[in-house]
Amino acid sequence: MNRVGFIGGSDCVRILQGDWLSLWKIKTGRAESEDLSSNLAVQMGVHTEDFNLRWFEKQHGCALSNHQLAYEKMIGTVPAKGMIDGMWGHENQEYKSIIEAKHTNDRNSMESITERYMPQIQLYCHLAEATGCYLSVIFGNSRWESAYVSRNQAYFDSMWAVVSDFWSYVENDREPVGINTPEISIDNIAIDNMVRRDASNDNYFISYAHDYINNQAAAKTFDNAKTNLKQMVASNEREVYCDLLTIKRSKSGSLLFTVR
Repeated sequence: MNRVGFIGGSDCVRILQGDWLSLWKIKTGRAESEDLSSNLAVQMGVHTEDFNLRWFEKQHGCALSNHQLAYEKMIGTVPAKGMIDGMWGHENQEYKSIIEAKHTNDRNSMESITERYMPQIQLYCHLAEATGCYLSVIFGNSRWESAYVSRNQAYFDSMWAVVSDFWSYVENDREPVGINTPEISIDNIAIDNMVRRDASNDNYFISYAHDYINNQAAAKTFDNAKTNLKQMVASNEREVYCDLLTIKRSKSGSLLFTVR
């Protein structure tokens, strides 16, 4: 596939991952795109895509449209292209969601897939003017999950600033060397209507986190001791005691501990 002259969804992923030089060579015609026709993982995704989308329809009780619909748009100074796998809702509706079908190994997680493809998801949402994207993911051959990723303009603007910087190297035919790609947080992007929060500067959270970590061993010892002590109370004993504590059986049969 000729990938010269535009930025696509997979290109955004590579740019945000810091893979500038090899992508620059492709975009300037110095290198060919990788031949993926013999890549098992890629071809598996291609050949399971139709089933994936039909399974999504069955699980969500919906009918998808606009399969393999292509978009092309000039965003700032960068020509962008994207092709969606499907859409829930009609093209002319205010609220519509695109669908991205993925196939990965069974050890992968939805969180990992979402983070990896976030640049692609946000670009496609922008191109399609969609409110969000459903990720429909098959893990190996025994697990399927879906997640809804909301469109986030702040993330897109930050991402596109980085993409535009990369594109300037392509336009000026200047090799990108020593580039430090900024990391763009996805914490504020709602996934299944929930966001993520960094509590690194919350003193109370950090204090309780230290308490939790430092007392894990003690808590485990406590739970084991309590279990073993309960097992040492015979069914016909209403109370067992020593100088340290007392274990009494209530009328309901539960064992109550009192430290002396």
